[in-house]
Amino acid sequence: MSNKRPVLSPGEPVLAQRTANRPAPGTWGPKALAVRLPLLLSAAALAFFVLAALVPNALAPFDPLAINPAAAFSPPGSAHLLGTDESGRDIYSRIIHGSRPSLLIGAAATAIGLGLALLLGTIAGFGGKWLDFGVGRILEVLFALPGLLLALVFIALAGPGVGTTVVAVGLTTAPGYARMIRAQIIALRTSPMVEAATVLGRSRTRILATHILPNALAPIAVLGTLGLGQAVVWAASLSFLGLGAPPPAPEWGAMLSAGRTYLALAWWMTFFPGLAIVLVAAASTVLSRALKTAGAR
Repeated sequence: MSNKRPVLSPGEPVLAQRTANRPAPGTWGPKALAVRLPLLLSAAALAFFVLAALVPNALAPFDPLAINPAAAFSPPGSAHLLGTDESGRDIYSRIIHGSRPSLLIGAAATAIGLGLALLLGTIAGFGGKWLDFGVGRILEVLFALPGLLLALVFIALAGPGVGTTVVAVGLTTAPGYARMIRAQIIALRTSPMVEAATVLGRSRTRILATHILPNALAPIAVLGTLGLGQAVVWAASLSFLGLGAPPPAPEWGAMLSAGRTYLALAWWMTFFPGLAIVLVAAASTVLSRALKTAGAR
């Protein structure tokens, strides 16, 4: 056997080094753990909040609405893990019980936004030139308005409340999703798969139902995961302005609004609800990127 080393081109050593730094499939060494740690932490954070939404009484040690004036403004400690608010209510228990309305509002708003976006994106991408033009102009008008302003206009017309907040957030997120779905459907419409089905004489309805929509639904899982965190942030913003869940409901945005008055006295009243919102938004972003990467393989 020859002991000569193979001659590498100038770009191959760099490529070989990058390939060597990637964790091998199925390994759990330090490099693999460093790559997967953000994904594991994000999954754990979302799982915790979903569990809190499903069984809040199993995780919360106190009633989120029970007041205790003697314990008002207690700092984080052994008696109250995350402190108490101006009425002596346990912040940790209120965050746990606030997971249900916050996640439900986020999930429902995301479903409304994706459903409307799928309808508009399908009409624009598969309906022909004039329908594409008309839907495109509608989306441009919606994009011209800031998202929060659009939600505020809708709430001003329909009235404040949880249901109104869900619909407002869904309408706000729909234009961005619709543009992505439209681009996906147009790419599929001109694919060899659809061209072959057209040559075989299949109807447009059958092509849409069997070839385009099933393949266009895959990116929707990524959009839905990313949109969940975005919808939670939007819902918390509206509740912060007093247009969401009415007090004393344990909703994260409402808790932020109540705590801003006592920010210098009790920082934990705003810090921990804000941290919960950031964790959900960041975790959903990391998981959506992981889903997108897995779908591209």
